[in-house]
Amino acid sequence: MNATRIFRYFLTLLLLGAALWMGHAAWDHYMASAWTRDGRIKADVVTISADVAGTVTQVLVHDNQLVQKGDILFTVDQARYRNAVTQAQALQAAQQVERGRRSKEASRRAALDSAIISAESRETAAYAADTAGAQYQAALAARTLAELNLERTVVRAPVTGYVTNLNVHAGDFAAVGAAKLALIDAASYYVVGYFEETKLPLLKTGDTVEVQLMSGAAALHGHIASIAHGITDRDASTGRELLADVNPTFNWVRLAQRVPVRIALDPLPQGLELVAGTTCTVIIRTAAQPEPRAAKRPQA
Repeated sequence: MNATRIFRYFLTLLLLGAALWMGHAAWDHYMASAWTRDGRIKADVVTISADVAGTVTQVLVHDNQLVQKGDILFTVDQARYRNAVTQAQALQAAQQVERGRRSKEASRRAALDSAIISAESRETAAYAADTAGAQYQAALAARTLAELNLERTVVRAPVTGYVTNLNVHAGDFAAVGAAKLALIDAASYYVVGYFEETKLPLLKTGDTVEVQLMSGAAALHGHIASIAHGITDRDASTGRELLADVNPTFNWVRLAQRVPVRIALDPLPQGLELVAGTTCTVIIRTAAQPEPRAAKRPQA
């Protein structure tokens, strides 16, 4: 009977110890370890728009296509801008002739004797020559601008990436600066993990990171590139009198704020294509070891 009672006490203590150990392990895993399920795959997005206005005459890409830097995306009405270049060339030629005529006239009057021509006539001819020279420079600048506008009718990819949200078709009117498509830079993928503020003391720039994608693909690896130094305070808006408008209510349940942590990725596994905006889990594995310092040479 005593042995049975001792066994029961021992079993109860064993179960209690196991429960305490499991609770402590769960607390460390969820509250004291550096990891978060709130991670996002991100990339740099370049908004593509036309630099000149006109009718879109040709679209050479399709949605979600991979394009190389310098590839033509679409073209704007080139005939109109070619005509503008022709007009600018003609104006430049006319101003060049006028500049030559005014310069020769000023030279002839400057060579005449003061008994034949007055000083005022010489000055007038010189001013006219200078004006013709300035007008020629303006015509030259107009021609350069017309040629630049003609070149900008061909919209090219500024980076290698994926065409996204293609919203331009042949026949559309392209306004200056109006976004027509987005281009995701293929070489700019990174991860942002939103860590609770209570876990920030566990994070350091350079720490090794493991990224687990929700899609179940192979785990990615990288390191902490930077930690955000500020987030928006929702309770500190500005009132009509430009004074602080502080929320007078206080929530008894205080939730830890989330702070963005940028993760730089190592080279991706072969064949893996990331999608910006998808979810992932970010786990901080180890801290980066400090680089060994170079030994100081003894002075001679």
